[in-house]
Parts: sequence; C-alpha cells; structure tokens
Amino acid sequence: MIDLKAARQDPGTFRAALARRGAADDFDALLAADASWRSATERAEALRAAQRSSSKGRPTPEELEQLRQLREELDQAQGELAAAALQRDELLAKIPNLPDPTAADGMDEEDAELVRTWGERPKFDFEPRDAAELGSPRGWIDMARGARLSGSRFAYRIGDVALAEMALYRFVIDKLTRRGFLLVLPPIMVGERAMYGTGFLPTEESNLYHLERDDLYLTGTSEVALAGIHADERLEEDELPARYTAFTTNFRREAGAAGKDTKGMFRVHQFDKVEMYVYCLPEKSRELHDELLSYEEEIAQELGLPYRVMNISVGDLGAPAAKKYDIEAWFPVQQRYREITSCSNTTDYQARRLNIRFRREGKLEHVHTLNGTGATARALLSIMENFQDEAGTVAVPQVLHSFGAPATIGTPEALHR
Repeated sequence: MIDLKAARQDPGTFRAALARRGAADDFDALLAADASWRSATERAEALRAAQRSSSKGRPTPEELEQLRQLREELDQAQGELAAAALQRDELLAKIPNLPDPTAADGMDEEDAELVRTWGERPKFDFEPRDAAELGSPRGWIDMARGARLSGSRFAYRIGDVALAEMALYRFVIDKLTRRGFLLVLPPIMVGERAMYGTGFLPTEESNLYHLERDDLYLTGTSEVALAGIHADERLEEDELPARYTAFTTNFRREAGAAGKDTKGMFRVHQFDKVEMYVYCLPEKSRELHDELLSYEEEIAQELGLPYRVMNISVGDLGAPAAKKYDIEAWFPVQQRYREITSCSNTTDYQARRLNIRFRREGKLEHVHTLNGTGATARALLSIMENFQDEAGTVAVPQVLHSFGAPATIGTPEALHR
C-alpha cells in the first residue's frame, strides 16, 4: 500500500503520480475518507477523556445521567469510527503503487516503450507450425486430452517436450543459484492475507482460484509465497539484498481472456514457473531491477531466442508495480513478439502490506521488493517455433542438453500405439 502519512503531507505529488495510472479520483476519495476517520478518532478520544474525568469520586444523580449520555455518545462515536476506518482501509487497499517517473506513459498495452531488441528472427522456406501442432499424430503438446480431462486451457506435455521443459527449469534454477539466489520450494496454497499482502487482492480476485471449504487460494505465481516468507519480520541491514528463487505450479483463471490465445498452450490455467524475488534497501531497488532484467536477458540469449525488451506503460502495470519490464520473444507462426518473462520493482508497496521492515541505525524502515520470471513454458514454445525444420523436428538449445533435454524433440510414438 502507499504511505498514507506521506500522502497527507504531500497530497499534490501523490495525486499527480497516481493520475498517470488513472487513480486520481480514488486517491481523492481516500483522502476524504482519511479526513473523516481522523475527525471520528478525535471525537471518540475526546469523549473517552470526558468519561474518565467524570468517573472520579462518587457521582451525584445528575452526574450519573451525564455519564450515561457520555456512554451513549461514545458508543455512537466508536461505531462511526469503525465505519470510517473500514471505508478508509477499503479505499487504501485499492490504490496502486506510485509509478516510477521512468515508467512509460499511457493506459494500454500498446503504449509500452521499446527498450532494445536482440537476435535475428529466423527465415523459413516452409510454413512453420505452432508448437501444439508439431509431432504426430496428436503432437507433443496435447490440448485435446487436456480438455477431455480438465476442460479448456489445460495441456499434457509429452515425451521429449516434457524432458525439454523440465531441463529448461533446471537450467534456470542452476544459473540463479550460482548467482546467489536461495532455492525455495514453497506452498502453493495460501491464506487471504498473503494474497492481500502481495496486491493480488482485492484487484485481481477474478483471476484467483479460491478453495472455499479451506479458505485458501491457489497461487498464480510463487511471488506470493516468496513475499510471505518474511511477513511480520524484522531484517537486519547486512542481510540485504536477500535473493530467492522458487519453482512452483501456478493457477490462473485467465478471466477476461475469452477469445484470446484459445489455440495452443500460450495462455493456460495451470503452468509451471521459476520465479526470482529480492528484498533490498530502498535506495538499491532501481539498480536491482536492472540486474533482474539482465538475468532474464542472459537466459533468453543463451537459449538463442530473438527478443525485445519493453518498458510497460503505467496503465498496464499490476497494482503493486512501480515499473515493469517485459521480455517478448519472437513467435514466427504468429509473426509477432509475445511476453515470455517480466520483472517488476514493487518498491515498498508489498512490504507495507506484509509488515516487512529492516533495522538501520536503530530505526525500522520498510524494505523494497522486486520480482521477476526465470522461465515458464512460453520460452519452450518460442524454442519450438524458432528452431523447427520442414520435417517438424525441433533442435533443442545446447545449454539444455546437460540438464536432461534431448538434442532434438522427437515424436512420443508409444502414446499413440
């Protein structure tokens, strides 16, 4: 959440920043609710003080009547205070993070700014096929059987494709752990506070799977678990930056994605992911944001994927992010770049909601947090499109071979006998 105390002291700066995200009116409503809460607080405190003063000694009948009236007024004031606090907190929970001044302007996906491109896009003398169409007779990515089992947007990955995907994750985990990231295998079911603390509630509720009987949520990214690992904790300055990486299966409803990417497994309800997460000193978060991006670019380059880096527009940021970069790999069949990784600087937004601070010179401050994608199957989809030949064979990048991937992806014939 934003720093409400700082917002009271400098509302103009906060309003101008949030106006870039289309949240100026919500901010005005928050300040009005906050003013009502402070007024209700002052009235309740004044009535409590009057009650304490009137309670001394043996009261006369007149004083007893005054005490009764004071109790009634205090009960009413406390009810008004509770209502004011609830309204203020509900509005505060919806306010997004202040955007970084260098985040791209604009409210739509198309407003993202190109930072740079890398690699040469392949040229084919045949018609390349979508990853889900490669292999025979059903293919290495079986959406039909996935749908029969679980419904639309679920997939089986089979044989060499499954081996290549697992090798991709192992390759990325190995690279990150050698860079000082601590590997974590976290829970994928979490309570409401973890979802609220990372900013997925209330704004992303429609995209979450909620297990009502247990009142738990299936996470859409291990960012949630890695952010929650230090909830309500006090870190020391010399412990920062603290770098974590995790591998999890993730779940998203993809609400609002009707009609988008219905073919293949680019946008599915269940997917695996390697995530990066960093806790750091506030003055270091911009530098570390660029560092996370450099790791993502390294991975894409070692895989040989043509890509571009995009500075995402403020209107297309998730609520916690102050700035986000996407890496978009080239997909020859679609003839366009598509997102395969992202990395975000969430400054102190999540740390405030999860009460994560560090001690510096005897004082407590909120840490800054960052997150980034190490890899998902989208990178493998791009590999399959970019490195296929006319016969439908896919050459697997050399860097994956030592992690169990085959040199080429072949057909899982045994499944179809």
